Amino acid sequence: MAYSEKVMDHFANPRNVGELTDADGVGEVGNSKCGDIMKMYIKVKDDIITDVSFKTFGCGAAIATSSMATELVKGKSIHDALKLTNKAVMEALDGLPPVKVHCSVLAEQAIKAALSDYYTRQGIDPVPIVGKINEVECHLED
Repeated sequence: MAYSEKVMDHFANPRNVGELTDADGVGEVGNSKCGDIMKMYIKVKDDIITDVSFKTFGCGAAIATSSMATELVKGKSIHDALKLTNKAVMEALDGLPPVKVHCSVLAEQAIKAALSDYYTRQGIDPVPIVGKINEVECHLED
């Protein structure tokens, strides 16, 4: 299984790692079968994600996709962050092996879970805006 240089860089030198203790939204997603669990923290001011961080328990691809997802939404509007797709995360990392695609889906879902929590804290029903956060299927190697 070959990883791109960008995946290896984001795994070895992850960006935005840690917990934001004063986060405006926190989302956690994971799949117990894969063992990958991602927790995203966002800070929002005037509908802009001013800070974002993550804590991930999982493989190198899970760490790399978490790192890249935070880079892709930091400084963006909530509206733009909601458009983040796992495909965009994979493209930004120059691809992932097929058995690791689920990691990019988890990263997308973790951002959406944090945004969902943000809306809930604002007294707004997040489902019409963010949608439902679904469990992610993983493809384990045999």
